[in-house]
Amino acid sequence: MVTISFLIPSIEVLIVAYCFTGISFGVFMSIAISYAAEICPVALRGYFTTWGNSCWGIGQLLAIDVVQSMFTRSDEWSYRIRYGLQWICIPPLLVGIYFASESPCWLVRKGRYEEAKKQLLHLASAEKDATFDAQETIDMMRHTNELERDMSEGTTYLDCFRGINLRRTEIACMLFVSQNFAGNTFSNYSTYFFEQAGMSGTAPYDFALGQYGLNVIGALFVWGFMAWGIGRRTLFLYGLSGLFAALLAIGFVGLASNEKAGALATGSLMIVWAAFYQFSVGTVTFSLVAEMSTRRLQVKTVALSRIAYNVAAIVVNVLAPYMINPSAWNWGNYAGFFWAGTTACMFVYHYFRLPEPSGRSFAEMDLLFERRVPARKFKSTDINAFDVAVGEVDKADIAHAEHASHAEHA
Repeated sequence: MVTISFLIPSIEVLIVAYCFTGISFGVFMSIAISYAAEICPVALRGYFTTWGNSCWGIGQLLAIDVVQSMFTRSDEWSYRIRYGLQWICIPPLLVGIYFASESPCWLVRKGRYEEAKKQLLHLASAEKDATFDAQETIDMMRHTNELERDMSEGTTYLDCFRGINLRRTEIACMLFVSQNFAGNTFSNYSTYFFEQAGMSGTAPYDFALGQYGLNVIGALFVWGFMAWGIGRRTLFLYGLSGLFAALLAIGFVGLASNEKAGALATGSLMIVWAAFYQFSVGTVTFSLVAEMSTRRLQVKTVALSRIAYNVAAIVVNVLAPYMINPSAWNWGNYAGFFWAGTTACMFVYHYFRLPEPSGRSFAEMDLLFERRVPARKFKSTDINAFDVAVGEVDKADIAHAEHASHAEHA
């Protein structure tokens, strides 16, 4: 795909390359989030999954740097170099994937318990933690798998829309949809938007560079918030509130009569918007999506949520150019009012539908959804995942699993 993009004999071929790239990105996103959620304990789950957004940020930051470096070129290498540099990333990725451990959760679902234990020992530092017992952790995974199997037979895409799984799929999809309707389009078209707001030269790219820089450090701030005990639902809702305020302010800046001052104010507010986005919605969404589904349907639920994201992205990416293009609707800064309205709608939805998964094991999340606990009461509801009998897991295994659950939360 990189080779096709590099050679690019025509626009039609470039479109084909982009289509194949899109398919690859869909696979990477679905598997990477699920894999990160499965290989780490509950206490680290939020940290591992939120790092995915910073990885996107690193790529965006490198991309805007390359674009800036090609700013003075007008020959064919101005675009070929941009595509060709992607070859550098492929060898280290292949090496990393080759040495990566298989998910113990996936092996447990396949009934390959000894292999799961071996992979778990490869992931853990048992020699440094005398309290770690791999067998107990495997028993906990078996218990969770049997619990989910009793609640919802089947692992097809249709099962994501049946019974309690429908609620979980809906929430996961809306989490990614919210990224698009919370003003993310401004970020995607930031350089063009800055130019229409009155900036010139390299200034639009300089502001975009700062914006993408925030993407990289966003996860670090979120980790700090989580370490202080702030839940991911709380971060998400406060983030939407901040985005609403920033977008509303961008809209009001459009009333300014001084074009130069308005352009600088718009750029500054976009940085504020990016800070709110990366320190909340942009980052914690990756963790929340991975935590909403059952483990048995996790990859499929994440895949469906990315489909929802892409559908929403098509809608907003069709609307956005018309909003800011002078030859179309020419809304300029006033587009901020529109996106502030959609952000407010997203806030209302998630206030009533998004639960708090922090500190909950997958088995506990399964039971809370099974008992139809309201989203706002997930955090305060007391529940014991071992109150439910599991057909094929004997009492000794459950006792081991209960001990492992306590160790995993520690």
